[in-house]
Amino acid sequence: MRLLKIGVYYSNYLKQFYARRPDLAGAPYDAQHAALIGDCFGSSDFWTRELSRLGYETRDLVINAGPLQKAWAAERGLAFDEGGWLFDIAEAQVRDFRPDVLIVADYSTVTAAFIRRLRDVCPSVRLVLGWCGAPYGDGSVFGEWDVVLSCVPELVAHFRGAGHRARHVNHAFEPRVLDKLDAREAAPAVDFVFVGSLVKSERFHLGREKLLSRLVKETGLQLWSEVGPPPPSRLRRAAHSLLRGGAAESPQSSVDARIARRARPPLFGLDMFRQLRAGRVALNTHIDISTHSASNMRLFEATGVGACLLTDAKENLRELFEPDAEVIAYRDADECVEKVKYLLGHESRRRDIAAAGQCRTLRDHTFASRAALIDAVIREELSGG
Repeated sequence: MRLLKIGVYYSNYLKQFYARRPDLAGAPYDAQHAALIGDCFGSSDFWTRELSRLGYETRDLVINAGPLQKAWAAERGLAFDEGGWLFDIAEAQVRDFRPDVLIVADYSTVTAAFIRRLRDVCPSVRLVLGWCGAPYGDGSVFGEWDVVLSCVPELVAHFRGAGHRARHVNHAFEPRVLDKLDAREAAPAVDFVFVGSLVKSERFHLGREKLLSRLVKETGLQLWSEVGPPPPSRLRRAAHSLLRGGAAESPQSSVDARIARRARPPLFGLDMFRQLRAGRVALNTHIDISTHSASNMRLFEATGVGACLLTDAKENLRELFEPDAEVIAYRDADECVEKVKYLLGHESRRRDIAAAGQCRTLRDHTFASRAALIDAVIREELSGG
């Protein structure tokens, strides 16, 4: 069975990636693709690599990486409209591969109309799975997916209530990341870190901003985040850049100046993993729509690289990690301040929790285990179950 994953990477990440590798944009498609995948951004080839082990023939696309995609077109003599290169080239790639299954890891750039177009021009497509793990504006694309996958149980319930077939699939960690990190940098170099986005808008990170404001005032928290709010006219694009797609309400105001002063430029891919591992304690705080559930990527990224995770308490956290043994949970800002100070003052305890959390993630929360679930969903859907 042939499976193709359509990815859309953060625009800020792509700018950073190519700026650091000025010669790469002129390289052949395969060299650019290998470099992008090798940087382990987002889900990289983590899903497809494991699905290939289950017998699928797979391919990953990064359809908004301009130099990459235009290299593919040039190598095949493909003419495209410069104003619509993204869709022209992606369509040609889908037709070239002739997949049975599409996994669409985006819900903003890849529109409902484009999914319909792909079904028309590529009749081999029998099933479309799509991923949504954050707020969205235009929900028409979900009607074109056969199944909506989400890491957020609250969103799964929302989609089912709207009449969509939806499945809950947790994020995961890819152990190959560890092979790419320099073992000489394994010792933590920063006491308390947060690496993540901050969109000051309803349904996104209003609660996160309040917590970070308290922490930068009372702790030495070091942040790597894009904290400036986009103008209303750019909100949809900025939210997509930060959260893999979706529109939201207009930003209300600038983030707390104390956060802005403390924040450093955002980190992505292997740079993000290095910084998480360099922290003695890594902070996690969920997006506002995940009101009751532990659901985000940072749970597994931080524990996977061996950081001691301090995360907001959620009703299902115990299903993923053992609180106070594999991770430390806080219920509010007061408890967060108290617990980070405790951890930084008790190094042996901190190390034990970090080691136990990593052990749990490498045992139960890898893409290999998640791929088995995706495989089961695909086979059930194709069999008419």
